[in-house]
Amino acid sequence: MLRQPAVAGMFYPADAVLLRQTVQQLMKSSLAPDAHVRPKALIAPHAGYVYSGAVAGQAYARLTPYAEAIRRVVLLGPAHRVRLRGLALPEADSFATPLGVVPVDQASVRHLAGMKQVVVSDAAHALEHSLEVQLPFLQSVLDHFTLVPLAVGDATGEEVAEVLETLWGGPETLIVISSDLSHYLPYAEAQRTDHDTVDRILRGRLLDRYDQACGALPINGLLLAASRRDLVPKVIAQCNSGDTAGDRQRVVGYASVAFLEGQGSIQ
Repeated sequence: MLRQPAVAGMFYPADAVLLRQTVQQLMKSSLAPDAHVRPKALIAPHAGYVYSGAVAGQAYARLTPYAEAIRRVVLLGPAHRVRLRGLALPEADSFATPLGVVPVDQASVRHLAGMKQVVVSDAAHALEHSLEVQLPFLQSVLDHFTLVPLAVGDATGEEVAEVLETLWGGPETLIVISSDLSHYLPYAEAQRTDHDTVDRILRGRLLDRYDQACGALPINGLLLAASRRDLVPKVIAQCNSGDTAGDRQRVVGYASVAFLEGQGSIQ
């Protein structure tokens, strides 16, 4: 069973050549990746590439020194279109984009089968963009990898953290949380709100409102798991749609954050 792309041609180019060129351009950064500081997890935005692609691309560029080692991506994003209790795996055994097909990691699926907060729902994935828009970046920076795609509905931070810890693995496993920040605030208000939200993330403080980040629940799960593993969050890039391709009356906020290993504990 193949999960076909739902937002190709809308959120990102449907033509494979143009898509690959676009992603490579978005991943260009003046910051050279540090080969001695490995990101175990990323938070990356999921709007259309014209709006948030550069912020996401700078996060994925940080993976280049470790691309050969990463073989499994645990990808969580909020379920925007289907009401859902818990975290949903798809029935599909692979996900397609214009850049090719990514297999779902069946060993991980079996490993999660006994967890009460994990369900199976193709409906939760069929039209969901929050996971899909991350895939072309992953396909462009990684050589070969399997995917554990989880759409997150009504779940506690502890329930999400339990799933992440079950799948944590070693250097072969990357965790990606897909989330935008504030939605439809005036530009200056969005800047203040998003600054406060990112500051909470950097301090390891859980988010308490969806208007801070649509992916607040998966972010909270990552914050809990990261604090127990002594990972340190670092902002890679931040802006809002008023800085990229939208007007400044109603903007959406974006940030990419890397969670780094071997850097001490979250303060």
